[in-house]
Amino acid sequence: MGRRDTSAIEDIRATALELEEVSHSYGERRSLDGVSFKVAAGSFAVLLGLNGAGKTTLFSLITRLYAMRSGTIRVFGYDVAREPSAVLKRLGIVFQSRAIDVDITVRQNLIYHAALHGISRKRAEGECSRVLERVDLVDRLNERVASLSGGQMRRVEIARALLHRPRLLLLDEPTSGLDINARAAILGYVRALVGEGVSALWATHLIDEVVADDDVVILHKGRVRAAGPVAQVVAEANSVDIRDAFAKLVGTAAEQ
Repeated sequence: MGRRDTSAIEDIRATALELEEVSHSYGERRSLDGVSFKVAAGSFAVLLGLNGAGKTTLFSLITRLYAMRSGTIRVFGYDVAREPSAVLKRLGIVFQSRAIDVDITVRQNLIYHAALHGISRKRAEGECSRVLERVDLVDRLNERVASLSGGQMRRVEIARALLHRPRLLLLDEPTSGLDINARAAILGYVRALVGEGVSALWATHLIDEVVADDDVVILHKGRVRAAGPVAQVVAEANSVDIRDAFAKLVGTAAEQ
């Protein structure tokens, strides 16, 4: 890969994720239509949309589960289609559907995932302790995943996503099915990581997971209806708060 000039390096540092005119269709049905937005490095950005808005399709394109057909996606300046290895090295992913083996221990799950990233067994042992400390689960290292609560399983998945020290976390409806305390805990762990320099794109249909300091992208029927800091989105929609802005922009109310 060629040498990047200074301005390009500065842009890479400033932008964790950039999408330009991204579209995707399932046969005749268009799921995404010209989606464009940016996630600043070191920020917590919320991808807010009702179920069926296109959030999971978007994540599938960023993570290369689906092939790019139209548009461009870059992660810290690396093109998803042209530089997939560089992109995936910088991504940590928590999908909506749980992808964790409940019949083996937390440690075994993490060691296996570390191997997929080319992390040696010796190094992985140390990384397991590090990432479990981030989600307060070090004491569950040798327990079977089946013995954990739903919230604890999600925390293991976040820990697993951190094993290779990614710079950008993608989380697709990570609190789905959890009670209010577990939801708050998961949000707290991820916001703490962002405070330490990790970037995060948090996809949700739950309006109360958005706070005033967040950036927000409102996605509806495959199109971006608004994007920017919460205060900006609220002002541009001539609304009193993000709930009101969301209702005006998509014609309905998000869940709490």
